Amino acid sequence: MKKRETLLFGVIFGLTTAYAGWQDQIGGLMQKAKTLQSGTSSQSDSSHSTTASLPRSDMNAALKEALTDGVRYAVQNLGKEGGYLNNPLVHIPLPKHLQSAANLLKKAGGEKYVNDLVVALNKAAEEAAPKTADIFIGTIKKMSIDDAKKILSGPDDAATAYFRTHTSKELHSVIAPIVEKSMADNDVAKYYRTFQSFYKSQAGALQNGQLTALAGKLGMDRYLPSADDEDLNSYVTSRAIDGLMTMIAQKEKQIRDNPLMRNTKLLKKVFGAF
Repeated sequence: MKKRETLLFGVIFGLTTAYAGWQDQIGGLMQKAKTLQSGTSSQSDSSHSTTASLPRSDMNAALKEALTDGVRYAVQNLGKEGGYLNNPLVHIPLPKHLQSAANLLKKAGGEKYVNDLVVALNKAAEEAAPKTADIFIGTIKKMSIDDAKKILSGPDDAATAYFRTHTSKELHSVIAPIVEKSMADNDVAKYYRTFQSFYKSQAGALQNGQLTALAGKLGMDRYLPSADDEDLNSYVTSRAIDGLMTMIAQKEKQIRDNPLMRNTKLLKKVFGAF
């Protein structure tokens, strides 16, 4: 009987000790979790307090400085020879409605004419790019402190989105005449414009006339442009603006993501806090 009691006591004691050990381990793990949570919370609070402690005037000045850098970067890179043509990010291809016709022309030995037209489109955009700097700089100067704060705390392309809202109409009015003049100086573009203008003016007759019927018999009706095709000058103007925005966004992201791109104390101070 005594042996049984002793054995039972030993088992109970062992289980109790093991349970206590588990409690200690679980308690230790919970304590570590609380410590880590506290540390993460304090880091977040510290980061928030760093951002909150930035003078609004510093945020405004830093953003304007960064955006001015972005505009210069975009204009200098796109305004040189090959700026659009040789940059895959902003290269201006033929409009979609001309792609089929271009492919047909290439097969017929007319690749030079296709290439000349592509070069003309990109050259027009390159000539227009330097004229846009003043528009961007003027918009930057008018930017309010509240605008700056929203942009700094926004996504990587927040500034570019702001530019699209506040400069697109003015950019179009400045770029369009330059593109039109540049395109007028190029015979390939001039021939295209003449054909496009004629087609649109005769759209009703062509859609039901002999030309469309003949094109259908030859299997070439799919190469005729529709009456709704975008004017080539408008197409190049829009793509030129898109290219400028793309390059500004690229510079903006570099300054946000890469501390080495923050080349002044103010940029380091403000962008380092976000």
